[in-house]
Amino acid sequence: MRYWAFFAAKLVFVGGLLAAGGRALHALWPEPEPFMRVQLSPFGTDLGYTFAILFFGLAAVALVYLVILDQRFRCRTCLRRLRMPLSRGSWNHLFLGPPRTEYICPFGHGTLRVPDVHLASPEKIDWHPIDNMWKELEELEESPK
Repeated sequence: MRYWAFFAAKLVFVGGLLAAGGRALHALWPEPEPFMRVQLSPFGTDLGYTFAILFFGLAAVALVYLVILDQRFRCRTCLRRLRMPLSRGSWNHLFLGPPRTEYICPFGHGTLRVPDVHLASPEKIDWHPIDNMWKELEELEESPK
């Protein structure tokens, strides 16, 4: 649940940032002069304003994409960035073991498997939680020698 709450908080923050940026862009841009006593919107009539809105929209899409990309590579338990990419599979044997990259949480909460090849249908990204990776080592240490 924390994973989705953190994602929603990041989206709300970026949304607020973009709303403030849009208001600032509209407030700082001078209003066009009325044409025949009709006040026109600067969008579509002023080329500079139209391009500014275009680039602002592209920046907004890029920010939302970066938020989604950042969230995808976070641990589902502790929200830390996943590390230690490891290549698995083979490019020579696509049907036996397709190539993929595995990321692991630095605290051992789980692994994320990301496919490297996308053929006909998109393969989903798999998160595999690890229950307790230190349990086996603790049992070995406690057992009589």
